[in-house]
Amino acid sequence: KAKAIGLKSCKVERISLERKIYGRLNRQQYILVPMVKLNIHYSKLSGNYLFPEIAKRVAATPSKRPLLNLGVGDVTRPLPPSVVSALSEAVLEMGDPQTFRGYGPSDGYPFLKNAISEHDYQGLIAPSEIFISEGAKSDIANIQELFCINNRVALPDPTYPVYLDTTVMAGRSRPLLKTGRYGGITYLPCNEENGFCPHPPSDHCDLIYLCSPNNPTGSAMGRELLKSWVDYAKAHQAIIIFDGAYEAYITSEGTPRSIYEIEGAREVAIEIRSYSKTAGFTGLRLSYTVVPHELRLFDCGKEHSIHALWKRRQDTKYGGAPYLIQKGAAAIYTPQGKKEIAETIDAYSQGARYLLEGLQSLGLSAYGGIDAPYIWCKTPDRLTSWQFFDRLLEKGVIAIPGCGFGLQGERFVRFSAFAPKEILTEALTHIQDAL
Repeated sequence: KAKAIGLKSCKVERISLERKIYGRLNRQQYILVPMVKLNIHYSKLSGNYLFPEIAKRVAATPSKRPLLNLGVGDVTRPLPPSVVSALSEAVLEMGDPQTFRGYGPSDGYPFLKNAISEHDYQGLIAPSEIFISEGAKSDIANIQELFCINNRVALPDPTYPVYLDTTVMAGRSRPLLKTGRYGGITYLPCNEENGFCPHPPSDHCDLIYLCSPNNPTGSAMGRELLKSWVDYAKAHQAIIIFDGAYEAYITSEGTPRSIYEIEGAREVAIEIRSYSKTAGFTGLRLSYTVVPHELRLFDCGKEHSIHALWKRRQDTKYGGAPYLIQKGAAAIYTPQGKKEIAETIDAYSQGARYLLEGLQSLGLSAYGGIDAPYIWCKTPDRLTSWQFFDRLLEKGVIAIPGCGFGLQGERFVRFSAFAPKEILTEALTHIQDAL
């Protein structure tokens, strides 16, 4: 009967009615029970998320020596003293009835937004265009909610896995093909030939993920290339989602730290930044997203403000980042805080250059390490990414197999350089043993 009336998502279940009718018990009847349906797009995902899979392999590999982790890009230096002091003061404020704070604004407190506008953008971005949140990863995924499911997404290959997996989860892809790529997504090659920097495609795309400096390759996009992307977005009425989580590491002269340094970018780009790798907030969780007022799109004969839509989304779904954490972040913009952050970034950057030069001295083809804390290293002897990963693991060094970032990442591994110099030195010795 259920099939006859079109209830395809129901199952027939027999129940027992415990009621007494003229001395009869347990009359049997049948009812229709609706079945809960899953999000079919999750079934498209290929295997496990990269980093848990690595952790599982590491746990399954016996080691006679302490493992040197140059894999997952977590920071190793403690929070700067200015941040610790600000956090402590904020805790005391929350314990005083005169200064206690409850719910805060969903887009962040003005004291932090004003500091970001003044110090990170020198007034190029207004405080009202800044949205504070609990982590860049969340905004990278959630920003897709604003756009139609039929929009075509373009992303680098290799790529930060969150760009790809959240696109699949949202239903903006077709199933995984035999090639190892998803249908319905435009992949932007990043390889040795183009300096690991993606170039605009010849076909049309709607939403474009760009990351500069890039994770995993460590490369940064020059001004001319970024301008070509802004021009492409204007010509195709596309929107760029620009991941600038590592902008503080840029040292190459003339390399833009923000896409908004390019004329016209305010009309086509959203920029996302994080405090994780700059101020050591990987355990505190804080980031911000910039949505300019000029960013608008036309749909169904009507103009829509992306800024207003994102504000509506955050007001509805997000309760705001904790006051304590925002006070900690504001401390890095003080004169002393700036000095402490500069010392931290310099230490990590020196470690990246040291590791890069060390790998190259071993005869390996290694890239990055100049504008980012990552080194993109080609495997020796034509080993696959996982083969070289296993060989390194046997010697006590953890890297990230490049194939986990995309097809163009095969035959590469990623090293992170957040470890102290003595660890990097020891790791280079073990890497040499693995060659």
